[in-house]
Amino acid sequence: MLRFVIDPGANHGVGVAFTDRVDPDGRGWGGHGFDGFNLGRTDEDPNVLEHVGALRARLNLGPVMVCHQVHGKDVWRVGPDDIEGWIPQHYLGDAVAGQQKLPIADAMVTDLPGVALAIRVADCMPVVLADPSTGVIGVAHAGRVGFLAGVLPATVEAMRDMGATDVLAWIGPHICGSCYEVPADMAEQVWSEHPATRAVTRHGTPAIDLGSGALAQLESLGVAAVGLDPCTFEGQDLFSHRRDHGAGRLAGLVWRVPNPQ
Repeated sequence: MLRFVIDPGANHGVGVAFTDRVDPDGRGWGGHGFDGFNLGRTDEDPNVLEHVGALRARLNLGPVMVCHQVHGKDVWRVGPDDIEGWIPQHYLGDAVAGQQKLPIADAMVTDLPGVALAIRVADCMPVVLADPSTGVIGVAHAGRVGFLAGVLPATVEAMRDMGATDVLAWIGPHICGSCYEVPADMAEQVWSEHPATRAVTRHGTPAIDLGSGALAQLESLGVAAVGLDPCTFEGQDLFSHRRDHGAGRLAGLVWRVPNPQ
């Protein structure tokens, strides 16, 4: 259920979490790509709302905001109108009859306390960001396409527009450079733009190291970043689209408690 957690009490009121595939009761999964503690794939998994409820209870969360991710760089600024009347069904968007579509974005930012922002992935990077001193938080969905499109600089810029000054970032589980094989011409193009992404697989074929690229880019933006990033492709307790086509989704979350001690 939870791969990694930073308690808000130990982080100036800001909580950070990355989930995994393991059900809270320790149950295994039956071999389907979306089996386990899936927080996405709502079209195929009727248990997603139950999982969201379990996550909210475990982390003592209020509204959990998600967006319709399209591998772009648009940033959704979550405001009071967006959370008014929030119910768990909002998590599913218009997969539930009568609900509105989720906003199209690949990053979210807010300065509202008591609101969790969640990005869902299954090989792409979930990046969570926060400035605990100002209470501005953000999340970004950074796969290869979104990373190259500039979703991380766009997220940092949006946070600074809201008053953030000292931004921290945590990079969650994603496919590693030893597993993310790509065609040679694609690799050369990415390497030329982002040299830190240069990698080869265990077989010596061209690969992209998104995590190293993100750490270098965030550093260039003045963001202190930490990689908490086991490989999704290698870890059977994590969802991987490349390993299991049609896989479920894990999540990276960030939230700020209303009255930090």
